[in-house]
Amino acid sequence: MSSSLFVAGTDTGIGKTHAACTLIHALRASGLSVCGMKPVASGCVETAHGLRNEDALALQAASRPAPAYEEINPVALREPLSPHLAAAHAGVTIALPPLHAAFQKLSTRYDMVVVEGVGGWRVPLAPGLLASELPKAWGLPVVLVVGLRLGCLNHALLSAEAIQADGCRLVGWIGNCIDPEMAAIEENIATLHALLPAPCLGLLPYGMPPERAWSLLDQAALRF
Repeated sequence: MSSSLFVAGTDTGIGKTHAACTLIHALRASGLSVCGMKPVASGCVETAHGLRNEDALALQAASRPAPAYEEINPVALREPLSPHLAAAHAGVTIALPPLHAAFQKLSTRYDMVVVEGVGGWRVPLAPGLLASELPKAWGLPVVLVVGLRLGCLNHALLSAEAIQADGCRLVGWIGNCIDPEMAAIEENIATLHALLPAPCLGLLPYGMPPERAWSLLDQAALRF
């Protein structure tokens, strides 16, 4: 089993964090120490302890043993913008080496690290640096989270194509129901099964928390 995993999404706002936390709970249930990581997060809010991101806090809460916030989210940006814009506005330079150092530190302390990306596969972090460079540089297998809504087929197939074109190993996909009124949802899921070049690890119902949803994942398939 790999010591790390990258969770990518077909878009922003499709439930990467929800799926990542569900994976963390499932992996913990197998007896592993597991930590989530959000290397770069925009849309953070000011607190008494500094900038905090809702997604990173959820990953921290799901992790056991729980690490310090700064270890999970080394780059926290205030504005809810694409990271390269939020960083430029804040006068921050996002670079791969500090993110790699933070990732390596967690890797030495946990059996598995579940790294959540930001936005979609091609989101820019800085001039010349895309979010896709993280799993490429760290050799991480990729799980693609598909937000089940109108348009998900095109987004999922293009994302899977880009992941594989970048030389990354797509090891599975998770369907996350974000539109409970989605028309022909079963037919869309069947199409994803037929066309995506990786197995489905599970389907997450609308509104079910990770603490319960993890049991719906294919436990036998969670060996990356």
